[in-house]
Amino acid sequence: MLSVHGRRPIKPIVEPVAAAFNRAGISPNAVTIAGTVVSVAIAVLLIPSGHLVAAAIAMAVFTAFDLLDGTMARLRGGGTKYGATLDASCDRITDAALFGSIAAWIVYSYGAPKTLLALTLITMGASQVISYVKARAEASGLKVDGGLVERAERLIIALLGIGLQGLGVTFALEAAMWLLCLGSVFTVVQRLYMVARHPGALERIAPPSGAEDYETRPSEGDVRGRGTQARGGDN
Repeated sequence: MLSVHGRRPIKPIVEPVAAAFNRAGISPNAVTIAGTVVSVAIAVLLIPSGHLVAAAIAMAVFTAFDLLDGTMARLRGGGTKYGATLDASCDRITDAALFGSIAAWIVYSYGAPKTLLALTLITMGASQVISYVKARAEASGLKVDGGLVERAERLIIALLGIGLQGLGVTFALEAAMWLLCLGSVFTVVQRLYMVARHPGALERIAPPSGAEDYETRPSEGDVRGRGTQARGGDN
């Protein structure tokens, strides 16, 4: 939801920074990579070691690069297909690092409660599927926008959960993971429904590479039959 409706309020903050980066000759792709590297390092170093508040604050700052690079590209006249692919791939890497690190902290520092660990792992998997549904649909020419829990919501809720947990708020992480797990699974179903209801959803697609040759290739039985007929004719 926030990816659709939340950009306009922060536009006055992000655009001047993006313009300054452009003037300095920094590329949007460099910002994408830098934000990803730092965010992953923060997640894997601070969260498993128990520095939850510091991790929440630092990741909140550096994941803002996700807005910055896109704004930089737009101010330059538009992004590239490579830039869009890089950005989406780096988002998946950061998400996996965040939820994987939370899972590691749960196992090694929080007594490994089975329900909380399961919620975290389901959320990590569902978050990848949410993004994949959108990417695969758009690769087929079907537009998919919105959803109950998108990346912005996942980051906000997860970072609030670990931050409050680090401040001593009991069950903050459990509450966050329940929200994320249920919301993420719902969003997977929601996006699949969006795809199913799209006007072009039932259009035929070309078979994958190699499938057409395989389907038209004669079967082993046909080859044997033709060979038998040929030998019978010789006799």
